[in-house]
Amino acid sequence: MALDGAFLRHLKRGIEEAALGARVDKIYQPARDELVFSLRTREGALRLLMSARADSARIHFTQIVPENPKQPPMLCMLLRKRLSGARLRAVRQPGLERMLCLDFESVSELGDPLLLTLAVEVMGRYSNVVLVGEDGKIVDALRRVDASMSSERLILPGVEYRLPPPQDKLCLLTAGREEIVARVHAASPGTGLAKALLSALQGLSPVVCRELQHLVGRGRELRVGEMTEEQFGRLSFFVGRLAETVKNADGAPYMAVDLSGKPLDFSFLPITQYGTAAVVARKPGFSELLDAFYGERDRLERIHARSLDLLRVLTNASERLSRRINAQQADLKRCARRDELRVSGDLLNANLYRLEKGLSSAELPNFYEAGEPPVRIPLDPLLTPAQNAQKYYKEYRKAKTAEEVLTVQIEKSRKELAYLDTVFEELSRAASERDLDEIRAELTGQAYLRAPKAGAKRGGGERQPLEFRSSDGFSIFAGRNNRQNDLLTLKRAKKNDLWFHTKNIPGSHVILSLGGKKPTPAAVAAAALIAAYHSRGRGSSNVAVDYAPVRFVSKPQGAKPGMVVYVGNKTVFASPDADAVERLRVRR
Repeated sequence: MALDGAFLRHLKRGIEEAALGARVDKIYQPARDELVFSLRTREGALRLLMSARADSARIHFTQIVPENPKQPPMLCMLLRKRLSGARLRAVRQPGLERMLCLDFESVSELGDPLLLTLAVEVMGRYSNVVLVGEDGKIVDALRRVDASMSSERLILPGVEYRLPPPQDKLCLLTAGREEIVARVHAASPGTGLAKALLSALQGLSPVVCRELQHLVGRGRELRVGEMTEEQFGRLSFFVGRLAETVKNADGAPYMAVDLSGKPLDFSFLPITQYGTAAVVARKPGFSELLDAFYGERDRLERIHARSLDLLRVLTNASERLSRRINAQQADLKRCARRDELRVSGDLLNANLYRLEKGLSSAELPNFYEAGEPPVRIPLDPLLTPAQNAQKYYKEYRKAKTAEEVLTVQIEKSRKELAYLDTVFEELSRAASERDLDEIRAELTGQAYLRAPKAGAKRGGGERQPLEFRSSDGFSIFAGRNNRQNDLLTLKRAKKNDLWFHTKNIPGSHVILSLGGKKPTPAAVAAAALIAAYHSRGRGSSNVAVDYAPVRFVSKPQGAKPGMVVYVGNKTVFASPDADAVERLRVRR
């Protein structure tokens, strides 16, 4: 992982400079594997994030305000009890291990001074945050590790805390560059230089080792057994320069993103190994870098974890509807032969005088076709010819009625499936617990979920639609969910305003408020952009967007939330752009 021991050393220095002496004001646990400490300093408040998530474990100051659960977990309440009001006295890092130890000066229940340590271990899937008492024993941890999970290192309350087992690697803080070069020289001849460095040095990530190889080999991949003395000399120089950077913690935060803007890597060194395949930018600070690299991904993961119950309900309902539609279509297909039943009844009726009871079939001329070709009609031997004819008529009427009912039922099921598709799309755009609560309320109103028990906590009052403003001053509104789409389109919008929606794609209703003025091309383009972005077409380009005056938009009787019909529309095309939409956003 890119957040290695050397990068942590830079973060350690930043935490010491900004927060030593700060008091713990509040403690939150927004997710099972995340903690946020609100620290109060003379300069103001700071939020220190500690994450033990396997793919984004880290510790740094954050500007992102994560949404917290309504009921704090047990560990969060324990930390509040032990550390609220405590003062941060020291930040320690054993060598270049991927962990920081935060020492807090607190007081016991009797008022005696007490030193508690929060060990933040940034070690991939073994990451953890452990509260250690003054006696060196574990008070509790984000992740408890018992004997069934690890026989070497237990993380349980009351057990003595031990540091992670050391690796057989050299530390840049203590080892000389000659010793490091010798260790690399001793690697297997076929080993790549980056891999040899990774195996030899403590606290360096693959991106740093690859960068060293890139510098030593001048852009070429190197193998230990093929390196020249001149290249080993260059390696000694760059290793020495790296050691000085790490010892002084005077590197700078750099992040590499691919040509589409997706983050690739970060480091405390300039990243040159990607060449023209990536753009490398220097960030204002190490914490700001980690916020930019991990923030959006973590938010999406938190929302996904909290929306699993809704996803399960929607998936089950969609699968049930799909099975029902398939069964109804099979029945409808069988009804297609109803005319054959009527013809059989007519032919039997016209030839009653030729038939007698007890026949299992009859071959009769089909006067409905040219040349009256013979047709064989199966009969029930226990029925008279007239009764057999009536039986065919009865099956014909039954098939005709079934076709009419099935046609209506299939259309109803398809509309319900289309509605669920819009809720799926809402769920994909949910950005907060409040959004999820509103989706739950919508599904409860449609009887997909049970109503919450009396007294259960609910979200705040009704939220306003998203608001935007075009470059020429027109107000644009977008619904956050289906219920808000209905309210926006059918209640709040004026009849001469313009309504926008992606063509045949689930998405938000967007209203361009005209205020008695004529719409400008810029305003129409902005509204179409917002509609395309707040839809399932967000990741596409050149999305078709229909728009029409609000007076031409109506809701069929009994239709699901957000489902409308419209006429007199025009179509424009827009390519969703998150930055462009954000620039139009009005925040209140």
